Amino acid sequence: MPRPIRIKLVVGSPGRGKDTMKAIEIKKGVYWVGAIDRKIREFHGYKTHLGTTYNAYLVVDDRTALIDTVKEHLFDEMLERIKDVIDPKQIDLIISNHSEMDHSGSILKMLPHTPKASLLTSPNGESILEKHFGKIPALKKIDPASGTKLGKRTLNFALMPMVHWPDSMATYIPEEKLLLPNDAFGQHIASHERFDDELGWNIVREEAAKYYANIVMPYGTQVSKALDTLEGLDIDMIAPSHGVILRSHIKDMKAEYRKWSGNITEKKAVIVYETMWGSTEKMANEIRGAFEEKGIPVDMMDLVTDDISDVMTRILEAEYICVGSPTLNNNMMPKVSAFLTYLKGLALKNRKAMAFGSYGWGGQSVGQVEGILKECGFDMMESVKAQYVPDKEQLEGIRKKFEGHISGS
Repeated sequence: MPRPIRIKLVVGSPGRGKDTMKAIEIKKGVYWVGAIDRKIREFHGYKTHLGTTYNAYLVVDDRTALIDTVKEHLFDEMLERIKDVIDPKQIDLIISNHSEMDHSGSILKMLPHTPKASLLTSPNGESILEKHFGKIPALKKIDPASGTKLGKRTLNFALMPMVHWPDSMATYIPEEKLLLPNDAFGQHIASHERFDDELGWNIVREEAAKYYANIVMPYGTQVSKALDTLEGLDIDMIAPSHGVILRSHIKDMKAEYRKWSGNITEKKAVIVYETMWGSTEKMANEIRGAFEEKGIPVDMMDLVTDDISDVMTRILEAEYICVGSPTLNNNMMPKVSAFLTYLKGLALKNRKAMAFGSYGWGGQSVGQVEGILKECGFDMMESVKAQYVPDKEQLEGIRKKFEGHISGS
């Protein structure tokens, strides 16, 4: 996977001028009416360096449907975009593909503007929305086996439980070959570009990989099943609920999701560490040399400067994970502990792992790191520890030992 390609985006709330609140027609009679969040820098514990969007879609037909809403504080932005197309009173249906607050947060604010609208969601979504907001008279469960006619268009529903919540579902409009899968295929990007070919595939892929690695990865089995369900659909546009809309790279994105959900790795290594006086970093550099000697690309990730969400993006396709920590107060370093807790929760599989680190007198950290890596179910290689400052001979020994564990590229 290439290093992240960073684009310069203006940080701050978008202007409130009429032009900036325009809806964008993505298909004839189908409009993006979402909101752009340029300020957000953390989401579910991972760093959103590029901000995000909350995408909502308006389908205008004999009956009009609003598919998903936005985070509550950006409700006015969504409402202005809807008003750019129609009077909200004309909306007949509000579809909640997923009840998480970044998509459902504006529902209660929206309902007074849509007095005749029914609120449709999945069977699991009904109970979750009521636990969020209390009883909602307009709320109804969809029947997954039957669609909803709008006029010329039909809304069909595909349940996708645990991609990434129990209530997750996709809405499909066969007449438009348009899939609206909520969080699936999403990316956290705040930009004025609305389509993948406007922003560029390298950026879209990188941010989709980060999104998958940090949010969707524990549910690889469910993702594979969802991909099977969607395989038979004729799709020429995928409009997720975060980031840009896919129209030119649908095949590419589906291929990436197949690979990621199958835990398919490449001959790459990620060395993750925190150092105190530089000894663990010296060991990390020797381990890097061992990989490079075998022709295996390596990412060095220092937890003091690299956020754990960026580390997970690098790990997503890497066969090898090496985690290093010195010993502090009979324990591993705090950032290493936090990273390993995060790593374990993401349920990564099919990796080779090793622990390393320096110590002064106790030396417990390496064993602790190794223990958590074993709990993750990784194929463990022999760990290495060094007391105080490793000399040249010790460092050369570390390199040779790891070279013996690594298969070449």
